[in-house]
Amino acid sequence: MTWQPDPDALRGRVAVVAGATRGAGRGIAAALGEAGATVVCTGRSSVTGTGRSDYDRPETIEETAELVTRLGGTGIASQVDHLDPGQVRRLAERIRAEHGRIDVLVNDIWGAEVLKGGPASWNTPIWDHDLDSGLRILRLAIDTHLITSHHLLPLLVGRPGGLLVEVTDGTSDYNASRYRISVFYDLAKVAVNRLAFSQGHELQPHGATAVAITPGWLRSEMMLDNFGVTEGNWRDALEEGKVDGYPSAPPGFAASESPRYVGRAVAALASAPDRARWNQRSVTSAQLAGEYGFIDVDGTRPDSWANL
Repeated sequence: MTWQPDPDALRGRVAVVAGATRGAGRGIAAALGEAGATVVCTGRSSVTGTGRSDYDRPETIEETAELVTRLGGTGIASQVDHLDPGQVRRLAERIRAEHGRIDVLVNDIWGAEVLKGGPASWNTPIWDHDLDSGLRILRLAIDTHLITSHHLLPLLVGRPGGLLVEVTDGTSDYNASRYRISVFYDLAKVAVNRLAFSQGHELQPHGATAVAITPGWLRSEMMLDNFGVTEGNWRDALEEGKVDGYPSAPPGFAASESPRYVGRAVAALASAPDRARWNQRSVTSAQLAGEYGFIDVDGTRPDSWANL
């Protein structure tokens, strides 16, 4: 395929990616940078070492901001704990002073991957599940989004055309009929889809749009590390015994996607004149790829949800 990102599609637009340190958040920030946007990249993990993520990981918001700039946008790192209303309020004040508005707000805060646990701990009933861990999953997945929207959406509704993106796992239709890992995880992912619906109702009179988006099987940094591969050789994980000392990925991993793919979905929405037709809807990155024609970094157009 010959598709290439338009380096000026979002030139002059101001985006905030809340939870941009790694995974889908970094991929979204990068794709907005490919399209020329100014991207404020927030999260707890910083080169300053003063913040603490729930993960012991090396990625930082500064790395994400540098990637945005390298790809043609303007990346700005801003260390924020989105569970702290005061920090988010101060972020809003800085953005108002320095940029005057927000055109795109992406709520990708998560941070509960470790608390979610691996397959061996899935399907643990609520009475056997660790309550503190479960409640923290909800705080990280839901409270963070509510706090962020409360303080930042006033900067988005000042003029028509704004876009709010809620990032989750599974569409509304998919999650409605399927139990997702645990009561706590299930509730978190259903709730984020509903946040796009309810906020879309409130944003529509202001000419703004809210959409929930889910990537497919995501080749995040953590996922690649789990299989002992990189983005450059990820297909090796599909071959049994190819990567010594690591488990082989199941066949469904062949339809996995890079974080940039869901990022290009967000960039396509942000630059689409018809984005209002997606208001309150729940979509996949692959669904938007079919609509707007973008591809993943390896030239493919994967759809792991179709296989499910």
